[in-house]
Amino acid sequence: MISSNKQPIYLDNAATTRCDPRVVEAMLPYFSERFGNAGSRNHQFGWEAEDGIEIAREQAAKLIGAQSKEVIFTSGSTESNNLAIKGAAEIYARAAAGQMGRGHIVTAAHEHKAVLDPVRRLMREGFEATFIQPPADGVITAEMVAAALRPDTILVSIMWVNNELGTINEVPQIGRLCHEREVIFHTDATQWVGKMPTNVETDQIDLLSWSGHKIYGPKGVGALYVRRRKPRVRLEALQDGGGQERGMRSGTQNVSGIVGFGKACELCAESMDAEGARLLAMRTRLESELVKRIEVTVVNGHATKRVPNIANISFGFVEGESLMMGVREIACSSGSACTSASLEPSYVLKSLGIGDDLAHSSLRLSLGRWTTEADVDAAIEMIENAVNHLRRLSPLYDLHKEGIDLSKIVWQSH
Repeated sequence: MISSNKQPIYLDNAATTRCDPRVVEAMLPYFSERFGNAGSRNHQFGWEAEDGIEIAREQAAKLIGAQSKEVIFTSGSTESNNLAIKGAAEIYARAAAGQMGRGHIVTAAHEHKAVLDPVRRLMREGFEATFIQPPADGVITAEMVAAALRPDTILVSIMWVNNELGTINEVPQIGRLCHEREVIFHTDATQWVGKMPTNVETDQIDLLSWSGHKIYGPKGVGALYVRRRKPRVRLEALQDGGGQERGMRSGTQNVSGIVGFGKACELCAESMDAEGARLLAMRTRLESELVKRIEVTVVNGHATKRVPNIANISFGFVEGESLMMGVREIACSSGSACTSASLEPSYVLKSLGIGDDLAHSSLRLSLGRWTTEADVDAAIEMIENAVNHLRRLSPLYDLHKEGIDLSKIVWQSH
C-alpha cells in the first residue's frame, strides 16, 4: 500500500496499457447515439453498428497485412489462442483419421499459459505434444522447430515475442518451414503487433492472435487472423449460436470495444517507427545504468533479439518479494500479469536454466507510449536504492564481497 497520493511510475505496459484518449473518443458514440446491435440488419441503428465493426476490421487487417475478411474479433488473446489451437487441432485431427493418436503439436516450454494450457488440455484428449526447451537466450529458432516436427505434426504454435523476456522468436523462418511441411502455423503475437512491422503474407503465418489492451485499446477485445488462401485454414468453433464472425465466434459483438480496437490498431500503425526508436533508447539507458551501478545484475534474454519496450532484469543477493515491496513506487512485475499472484519463481526464467535465486529476484520493466525519460531516470534511482538497502541486510552478499564462491559452499541442515 502506497502511503502518499502520488501515483507510481507505470512500467508494466506488457501487462496492460493505458487506453489512448483518441481510442476512447472513437468508442463513445457507440455507447449512446450508435448503440445498435450489429446483427439487426433491418434498421439504421444496426447498420451503423455493423459499419463501425467493418471499419475496425479493415483497420486491424491493415496493421498486420491481411484481408479484412481474415480478421475474427474475440475477447482477447487468450480466447484467440484457444480458438486457434483447439479449433485447428480438432479440424486437422479429423483429416489425419486412421493414424495412431489424434495428431502432434509443437510449442515451446516458455509460452504464455494461454498457449500451454490449451495444448495440455488437447493432450488429455488424445493429442501428443512436444514442448521445445528454450536455450539460455530464450530465442526459439526454425532449426529447433524442424527438429521437433514429426510426420503426424498438425500444428505449430510459437509466440512471436516472449511476454516476460521480450525476446523475438524466428517467426518468419518458422512460418516458411511449416508451409514447406504443410503444417498449420499459429503465433501468439500479443507483444509484437502494434510495436513492430507485421505482414502475415511475407511472414507466412496461418493464425495470429493479438489483443486490444496491449496496444492502447480497451480490455476485453482482441482478434484472430485466420488465413483464407494458400492454404485456406479451417477451424472448429468453440461456441455455437448466431453465427457471427464467419461462424467461428458466435455471440453479440462488442461494438464499442471493437471500434476502439480498430482505432488503436490505426494509431499504432501511424507512430510505430518513431515510437519504437524512442522506447529502445529509454530501455537501453534503463538496462545499461542498472548494470553499471549495481553489481551481480543480469539482463535476461538475448542481447539484441528483443522488442524495444521490455526489459527483464535479475538482481543477485536480493529476495524477490522484498524487492517488489522495495520498489512499490514503480508499477512493474516479476513475471506475466497472469501469474503475478504466485510466489513461485517465473517458469519462463527457469526454463532458460536460471536458478531459483535469480529467477525470484527479477523485475519485468515494460515501457509504453506515456513513459518519459524522467520516469526511467527515477526508476533507476529507486531500484538502485532498494537493491542496495536489501543487500545490506543479506549475509550472503557479505560472503560474496569477501570473495567466497557461494556455489562451492556445502550447507548443513540440522
